[in-house]
Amino acid sequence: MLTGKQRSYLKTMANGLETIMQIGKGGVTENVIKQIDEALEARELIKIKLLNNSMLEAKETANEIAEAVRAEYVQSIGGRFVLYRESEEKKINLPK
Repeated sequence: MLTGKQRSYLKTMANGLETIMQIGKGGVTENVIKQIDEALEARELIKIKLLNNSMLEAKETANEIAEAVRAEYVQSIGGRFVLYRESEEKKINLPK
């Protein structure tokens, strides 16, 4: 579980992040989960955008995906959300 301080730190880092994935009307498929899992292993912190035609709620979808890939939900703003998961080669040093 992330502390409030860690979540704030990750939110700040996420501001400069590019959206690396978009989820459209196909929704959350096994392939989408696999790609997110790989992206988290490579980057630890990722930003995902829900396209208007997806008909999904950002926070609900983020929590669903986070559970599937054992990640932490960081935040959602509009149709975008941010996920975090520590990888084998730790890249982000979270504050205590």
